This record gives sequence, structure tokens and C-alpha cells, in this order.
Amino acid sequence: MNTRDTLSLAYRTIRSNKLRTGITVAIIALGIGALIGINTAIQAISQKFMESFSSMGANGFTIRYRSAFRFDRGELKKESKGAKKIKKSNTNKPITREQAEAFKERYKYPAKVALSLGGGNNNAAAYGNKKTNPTVWINGGDENYLDLNNYTILSGRNLNELDVSSGRNVCLIGKDVADKLFSGSPEAPLEKVIRVNNISFRVIGVLASRGSTFGRSLDNVIITSYNSVRRFFSGTAAASFQIGVKATSIVNIETAIGEAEGIFRVIRKNEIKEENNFLIDKSDAFAEMAMRQIGWITGAAVVIGIITLIGAAIGLMNIMLVAVTERTKEVGLVKALGGKQRNVRWQFLFEALLISLYGAIIGIVLGILLGNIVSMLMSTGFVVPWGWVIFGVLICSVVGLLAGSYPAYKASRLNPIEALRYE
Repeated sequence: MNTRDTLSLAYRTIRSNKLRTGITVAIIALGIGALIGINTAIQAISQKFMESFSSMGANGFTIRYRSAFRFDRGELKKESKGAKKIKKSNTNKPITREQAEAFKERYKYPAKVALSLGGGNNNAAAYGNKKTNPTVWINGGDENYLDLNNYTILSGRNLNELDVSSGRNVCLIGKDVADKLFSGSPEAPLEKVIRVNNISFRVIGVLASRGSTFGRSLDNVIITSYNSVRRFFSGTAAASFQIGVKATSIVNIETAIGEAEGIFRVIRKNEIKEENNFLIDKSDAFAEMAMRQIGWITGAAVVIGIITLIGAAIGLMNIMLVAVTERTKEVGLVKALGGKQRNVRWQFLFEALLISLYGAIIGIVLGILLGNIVSMLMSTGFVVPWGWVIFGVLICSVVGLLAGSYPAYKASRLNPIEALRYE
């Protein structure tokens, strides 16, 4: 018997035991499908996440207030009692409009500074008899807000300094809001007066589409001045401002951060021995933290997949051992007709390997399809994690060979005379 004959015999044997083969293939496909599906979804999430946080680039950073609990190096933890003390009165102390505006005025480093204030995501906009769902995000900014947050104006104009300082009731609307309230060209909403939570705003611009992130549409948004948000939407005068800074060059970004920290410590009245009562986040810090978390999820997916494959390997070995017992007479006949031990051994190894590869192929296809459901929801391209696909094929091959090695060895050692007499 040559290798081709051995492989052909193994294939015919698998086809003749469809139920047993199908159960084993299903178990292997489940493990590989979980592994490939989770990692396909993770790759789609990673792509979208990096797109979202690349808007400011590596030359940007954000200043926000320090809460009692904070994310630091990827972990949520209570502020530690270190060498520098934090005044209890400064813990959870929001950044006020006066402090934010003072920073913007005093910061002379070559950079753009944008002030912003969130107005929540439970707002509804209306025009005539048309109305959006109460899920519209309201963001308050200044003339630099769009640039630092990667927004592009489709029609109309940006906020100007007079709009911001006077708190005019003007706004720019996202594409989702524009499509819901208006029809026709992108210029149709311009100079129209819409009502947001029964407050009148004149539309001065329409934003280009940005898609969605983590299931949240970035186009379901209304942007007005931070003074308007503070007056109508923040809910409290103590709402905290956020300061975004985008340096003109990445070369001296640490210098830019150092200068910003020094200026804002003075504005926030931090004493020399006090730790900052505010946080400075580099634009890529969030992405780095998220990628660490995604790494843990990936590791968990690998563990789940491997545990499932170990179970499949045990099941495959048991099935192959049963097959050896059932086919004892067949093995004896093969050896009586001149088949050698290696022919019998390779026949059973090929059977185990083929079953594993069938499971791998089905699992990979299902995993990619299921994982790309997440990709579709997040508006990213079709994702194929080739590295994990290759890993899946290799691990299934190893599982098949290991699971079939002992049954193959046992079958090859059968005495042909005793095997032929086996009933």
C-alpha cells in the first residue's frame, strides 16, 4: 500500500461513519469557531477603536478633572496616599469655565486649544412635524472643537468666537439629525430654526458623516457653543469642562504637556507639594489602555478555544480507539495481504487528521462569518484574521495527530492472525 491508497482508505472510512465523524467535527468546529469568531470581532473592534482615537493624532492631549476614582495605566483604582497630597476639597473638583478660558488665554505654546462641555445623550430635536428620538448627543465647543475632534463641515460654517462668547443659539447638526428632520440637499437645513428640548437653535452648518463607534452613531449629534450647553443642557453649573490641545508638531509634545501642566497648576491653585488635581491624557493613552484590555480578551478567547479543543481531542481519541476495536478484523486483513505496520498506523493518523481539518475548515468559516457581524455593526470592512486562521489550522492538525497517535499505534501492533479471528 502506498500513501495514496492509505489516504483513500482513510477517507472512505470517515465517510462510512457519518454520525460519529459529524459529532467529532462539530466539537472541533465549535472550539475553532469560538476562537476565530472572537478574534475576528476583536480585530474589527481594534480597527474601529484606533480610527476613533487617531483623530487627534499623537500630537494631542486632553486635560480633565481628577475624580476620586480614575483610570491609571489601564486600572480603575482609588487615589493612593503618595508623597504628594491631594486636598479633599480638590477631589472631584470640576474644571470651571473660568479656569478653562484662563488656560486657553495663557497657553502660548504653538498649538490649538479647544474647550468643550458635554450636554448628554438624551436630547430630542424637532423641526415642523418631524422629530428625532431622544438619543441625540449635545456637545458644546468653541471655534477649534471641530478640528480637534475630526469633524468636517459638509455645508454651512463653523462656530466663531462671537457665537461662543455670546452664547448664541446656533448649532451644527450631524448627518443623522439632518436626514431625520430635513430632506434634499445638505444646504436644506441651513438657517432653519430647530427645537432641541423645546429650545430654539438656528442651524449654521451640517457635519459630514463619521459613521459609528461601538454601536454609537457619531452622526447623531448636535454641536453648539459651550456657553449654550452650560446654560441649557449641562444640568448644573458645576459641570466640568474638558480642554483639548493639539500641538503643531509631535517633536516636542512632552514640552507642550509640561508647559500645559505648569500653567494649569497655577490656575487650579495647586501647592508645590500637592499632586495635580487634574489629569492630562495623551491622545494615544486611551488607545493603549484599550489595546491592553483587548489583549486580555484575546487571551481569554485563546484559552476558551484551547479548552474546547482539548475536549475535542479526548473525544476524538476515544472514537478512534472504538474504531480500532470495531475494525480489528479489517486491520488483520490489511496486514495479512501485505500491509505493514506503518500503513495501518498512517491510515488511522490520516483519519484523525482529516476529521480535525474538517472541523477546522467549518469552524473557521463560521467564526469569520459570525465575527464579521460585529464588523458590519461597527461599519468596518470585512475582516479575515489570517494569523488566527493559520494558527487554527495548525492547532487542529496537531490535535488530530496527537489524538490519533495512540489508537494508530495500537492498531499497528495487532497480530494479524488473532485479528482475523476476532468476532
